[in-house]
Amino acid sequence: MAPTVPQPRTPVEQSDPVRQWYENELGWATAPEPGPVRLLTGLRFDVLELPAEAGFAALRHLGPKAPVALRGETMRLLVTVGGADELPGLLDWLEWGDIPLGLTAVGAGGRIDAPTPPGWSGSRGAAVWLRPPEPGREVEPTLPALPSLPTVGGGGTMPHSDPAVGSDLVRLVDTAATQCHRVRLRRRSRQPLAFS
Repeated sequence: MAPTVPQPRTPVEQSDPVRQWYENELGWATAPEPGPVRLLTGLRFDVLELPAEAGFAALRHLGPKAPVALRGETMRLLVTVGGADELPGLLDWLEWGDIPLGLTAVGAGGRIDAPTPPGWSGSRGAAVWLRPPEPGREVEPTLPALPSLPTVGGGGTMPHSDPAVGSDLVRLVDTAATQCHRVRLRRRSRQPLAFS
């Protein structure tokens, strides 16, 4: 019996340079699907999405290094993993739970369009970075998180306790909800009154 010889491999297409930038420079996972590059959420970060008009007003409550992206009229604020799961409870606790705000979250198992890397030219309408992540630096310490609680026994605190590094997710959500509500009220006040 003659030895079997494997079929020659088909050449691998050149990888998308945007995908390479995210995977190699930042260590972020991308969705293994054809088409535009999409980032997987819930692994290194979650995302809060809100109207851009409200997002610009909320930016002052983010740490200076927390990445922020914009796609059309939607701003995306990167927050710590698990932040998406906390959003509904935080909105209820802050007494925003019953008000439609346009503030949503994308967490574990989600995807967002990858913004064009800083300094690169992208297609019209593509997501862009307002505050890009820094290659070679971990993103997690810069992301808004729930406030740290003292560990059992009172010794030390959990990560993200340094306000100069990240920022408080509770304050960010409260500010974002307030700004979303203001935008909603402004838009509603611009609508003509309906008389019957």
